[in-house]
Amino acid sequence: MTTRASTGDGPDLLAENTPEFSVGEISNALKRTVEGAFSHVRVRGEISGLKKPPSGHLYFDLKDENAVINSVCWKGVTRRLKYLPEDGLEVIVTGKITTYAPRSNYQLVVESIEPAGAGALMAMLEERRKKLAAEGLFDADRKQDIPYLPRVIGVVTSPTGAVIKDILHRLADRFPTHVLLWPVLVQGEKAAEQVAAAIKGFNALDGQGDVPRPDLLIVARGGGSLEDLWAFNEEVVVRAAAQSDIPLISAVGHETDTTLIDFASDLRAPTPTAAAELAVPVLVDLVATVSDLDRRRHQAMVRSMEERRTQLRGLSRGMPSLQDLLGLRQQRFDEMAERLPRALRANTQVHRQKLTDRSAGLRPSVLLNRLAQHRDRLDLVQTRVKPAMSRRLADAGTRLDGLERLLGSLGYHSVLSRGYAVVRDSDDRPIMSSQIAEPGDALAIEFADGRTHVSVTGMDAPKQSASKAVAPRKKPKPKAKPKTTKPKQDQGDLF
Repeated sequence: MTTRASTGDGPDLLAENTPEFSVGEISNALKRTVEGAFSHVRVRGEISGLKKPPSGHLYFDLKDENAVINSVCWKGVTRRLKYLPEDGLEVIVTGKITTYAPRSNYQLVVESIEPAGAGALMAMLEERRKKLAAEGLFDADRKQDIPYLPRVIGVVTSPTGAVIKDILHRLADRFPTHVLLWPVLVQGEKAAEQVAAAIKGFNALDGQGDVPRPDLLIVARGGGSLEDLWAFNEEVVVRAAAQSDIPLISAVGHETDTTLIDFASDLRAPTPTAAAELAVPVLVDLVATVSDLDRRRHQAMVRSMEERRTQLRGLSRGMPSLQDLLGLRQQRFDEMAERLPRALRANTQVHRQKLTDRSAGLRPSVLLNRLAQHRDRLDLVQTRVKPAMSRRLADAGTRLDGLERLLGSLGYHSVLSRGYAVVRDSDDRPIMSSQIAEPGDALAIEFADGRTHVSVTGMDAPKQSASKAVAPRKKPKPKAKPKTTKPKQDQGDLF
């Protein structure tokens, strides 16, 4: 412990002997001290506040019930992680402690992340399963039927593993089929993205080019630990499998392994080999089944024909002979054939007699008598019609002259000849009151010898009594022109 010496009012000797450091020097000294003491540590805690910026780095806090450590995982390390951490996951982080001078704090630089036991990873997996199930990605009504005989099968797996060999070998044994392989990584950081891209790529094929569109997809991988199979638990893979229009069989791991893609797929196979067995039937069994069905069909047809032959023979014994069926009808035909000539001769004789009777009335003397009678009747009609028509025409002329004189006496033209005039508006309607016309209106004045057009320039105010003013009259609505009907001509009756 250092004792500070002071001599009353003199300077502080201890302060003068203590060396001075800059802020950067102190920060670097602390950095070397911390990194030297904690160059390799394993820290257990819960991830909180995880951030994933576009740079590819990961920033999060590692906490427990007592403290919090800021942590950073650089992009190069992030690529090597088997799975990406999530908030709330308890992990064991390996790395080193360093300081961050700009904010005067310390942080943990992460070199690896592993779950704090399988229980923590399973808890995160269960939480993700519940989330995706709540969105309906695992519903049974989304499942599609697996085609019975797919012509093309698309396989999403590693091209170098034993899985593709097992699938091809099993398909060749059971039912040789055209197989399309989409090579992907099945483990590691990029595995999930490649598997999802392969599923979407197969669905994007239209089958019009050189590459046919698969009728069935198989997503397969061999067995491994939970961390090894984690790519098939990622959301991007599960969503791609659920949205696939092509029926999909998942065959990830062994029979006891379960991943989230198994819930989203249309059918789960316990192993990749079992997926090939579920995809196609056995060709030998199929041929045997078809042969057996053909044999049974032939036997059924033979039995059916024998039964119908027996029924036909039984029915034929109960039917009468052909001679019995046609004998009576042949007899009736012979009788009618014998009666037909006599009936024809009798009918001809009857029509000949009718023709003779009718021809007797067509002699020339009879025709001349009838023609004379019709001529006399026509002369009589003409004698009666001419006087009647003359009388009717004279009566009609007399009535027409009377109506013309009446029209001349009642029409307004006779009034115009005495010095009067008719004032009409622009629609050729007569104006009956001065209240209707307004300044600026165009009017037509009709005299006995023609019309003249004028314009209203002003109005003289009507005289009003001192006791009561007369209210201006409203402009009456123009009356519709009466329809003139053409008098019907009285035409006499011809008869």
